[in-house]
Amino acid sequence: MKRLREGYTTGACAAAAAKAATLLLFTGCVPETVRVLTPTGRELCLPVADAAVNAGRARCGVVKDAGDDPDVTDGLMICAEARPIPAGVVLRGGPGVGVVTQPGLPVPVGEPAINPVPRAMILREVGSVLPPGRGVEITISVPGGNEVAARTFNPRLGIVGGISILGTTGVVRPMSEEACRESLGLLVDVAAARGLARLVLVPGRSGEEFAVKRYGFPPGAVVQMSNFVGFMLKRCAARRVKEVLLLGHHGKLSKVAAGAF
Repeated sequence: MKRLREGYTTGACAAAAAKAATLLLFTGCVPETVRVLTPTGRELCLPVADAAVNAGRARCGVVKDAGDDPDVTDGLMICAEARPIPAGVVLRGGPGVGVVTQPGLPVPVGEPAINPVPRAMILREVGSVLPPGRGVEITISVPGGNEVAARTFNPRLGIVGGISILGTTGVVRPMSEEACRESLGLLVDVAAARGLARLVLVPGRSGEEFAVKRYGFPPGAVVQMSNFVGFMLKRCAARRVKEVLLLGHHGKLSKVAAGAF
């Protein structure tokens, strides 16, 4: 069997682009590749696909390579613009990076959707090449990010205007169940943060549409669980959801009744 190829997270790409832009701003040299260290201690070498200097600012881009994972962000250019400031490192979100509008996520409301781990990666990599006594403002942007975000969970999570900069390991593992579970779990987190005490768990998109249109459940209270019934029930319990209704086709739910979850 062919081994599936790993890829890079948007967080790793953003860290590499930010490091490259900082190097370009302060040295005038465009690196062909950039090395970044993942939270697990693994070193990645990412190619720089785009670079430019304009009006005292440097901009570099790294193409998101998802490997063999069916990731909708595959092929997007993750860009970073570096601008000199008196001191420190400031991180901002630009066009194509979503903004958090609802509580319950690991990023505060009103902030760009750059999760804590990739944020730390970006700040660390930029700081490693920032000359002493200098400061830089980094703006992460993703051309086409707003359009691609419509095909992700972001609209359901209250993230508007673009994709999220994600990744806890820096590496995309093809067809990762862990990544899928965590994406679904965030839907529970957001619903609980909104004060919804009763959630409806459905197997998939058809069940979600049925629950809303046929039975009138509010869309925010209907959450897809895929095949991760046990995981999602535990997530609901951890978030102190008082009542959970499982709604779906009898064939699907008969497995749950038999304890196959």
